[in-house]
Amino acid sequence: MKLSKLMSILDYHVPFSTAESWDNVGLLIGDENQQVNGILTALDCTEEVVNQAIDKNINTIIAHHPLIFKGIKNIVQTGYGKIIRKLIQNDINLIAMHTNLDVNPSGVNKMLADTLDLNNVNQINQLYTTYYKVQTFIPKENVENFKDQLNQLGLAKEGNYEYCFFESAGKGQFKPVGEANPYLGQLDSIEYVDEIKLEFMISENEKQITEQAIINYHPYETPVYDFIKLQKQSEFGLGIIGELPHTMTLDEFSSYAKEKLNINSLRYTGNSDAVINKVAMIGGSGIGFEYEAHSNGADVFVTGDIKHHDALDAKIQGVNLLDINHYSEYVMKQGLKLLLEDWLFEYKDMFPIEASNIDTDPFTYK
Repeated sequence: MKLSKLMSILDYHVPFSTAESWDNVGLLIGDENQQVNGILTALDCTEEVVNQAIDKNINTIIAHHPLIFKGIKNIVQTGYGKIIRKLIQNDINLIAMHTNLDVNPSGVNKMLADTLDLNNVNQINQLYTTYYKVQTFIPKENVENFKDQLNQLGLAKEGNYEYCFFESAGKGQFKPVGEANPYLGQLDSIEYVDEIKLEFMISENEKQITEQAIINYHPYETPVYDFIKLQKQSEFGLGIIGELPHTMTLDEFSSYAKEKLNINSLRYTGNSDAVINKVAMIGGSGIGFEYEAHSNGADVFVTGDIKHHDALDAKIQGVNLLDINHYSEYVMKQGLKLLLEDWLFEYKDMFPIEASNIDTDPFTYK
């Protein structure tokens, strides 16, 4: 299987377009024409992870955290440059699936929820998808060819359906003047044409290609078209809320989470005897959503990288917080491996899919 095919499958299941605008996801290093001979999932692409891929003769790493992120100005044999050089020298592809995997219904937060055995899990902080309704007016005899051209570009698709258009008949009129070079009609004479109003839907990232397609394939010298911007609630959301297998105190829940997540250290703020049933969670750095989680009925908000003043403010406001640190997202390594085995089932005999066992937590705990 070519890397381009893998990228297409990943984009279908975990669209790269759902990542935050500041994020850097997708193919960071590699060649889309290269054949994939194995996949290694990792939280971070460190030199040790690259060495593991080399040792296993695996040429594709899918990492959660982007290696190229802060703006690299040179690629030399130090720091991140050393890792990038090793990837390139050994023909290893690097793909990043970061915030697009965070907001996915099957992504990092669901993986954390499964690790904690949460029940009745639902997403919170639902995102909205921007899309456009497109309408243009075309002479009746040109409609079918125009639709064929749009279809070949992959436009006017809805899920598993192609060629999704709506037509309504009408009569257009225009009068070519000056230096016009009309497809129909004569200069200085009003022309009446049997036209079709053609309507279809596109995603936000298809707007530019759609506009260019109308200009290229519409028979009129100056086509009339509209893009009507719309929004709808998507299936993606930043965070989850679910119920524990049984009620615990906050102190008991912290011990439970530490054992389930198999992490070296965690900390909490709040009343240690507080009753915990509903748990809201955002992996990584999710502070800022704790009060919304509380308003949704969460007894505790679980995330990482909680700062002193945020913890103090929450304690004063009576909101329980549990800091499981950023590295707890390591559960995505095995979680993504299982998803890939499902998505790539037909390729299961062609190459291995493995989860890296390299610990990339930068901290040493005492």
